[in-house]
Amino acid sequence: MNVNESAENYLETILILSHRLPVVRSVDIANELGFKKSSVSIAMKNLREKKHIVVSDSGFITLTESGKAIADEIYDRHQFLSAWLIQLGVSPEVATNDACKIEHVISHESFEAIKKNIKL
Repeated sequence: MNVNESAENYLETILILSHRLPVVRSVDIANELGFKKSSVSIAMKNLREKKHIVVSDSGFITLTESGKAIADEIYDRHQFLSAWLIQLGVSPEVATNDACKIEHVISHESFEAIKKNIKL
């Protein structure tokens, strides 16, 4: 699954919002990320073309199997890395911000090795 950081962020946001809201719409994503709705619309078009999401006639956004797999992996990385950094003494705000950066660049192999060797 080779997607860029922006796509990963959008997919992760859709996943998170789907846990909080009954339905996810572009406006919800725009509000969550602080982006213009037009920017989100372009991103949703790209994710739809790559078959990572489907958008209903009512504008409800749902992750496809591939989109959910990517979102789950990024969210898992984010949660784990945030908790690990906090455990190391990093403030929660900094840990969350740093985890968001690390989660996109760390390889699958390195992340799995860290998870295997770190007890949270």
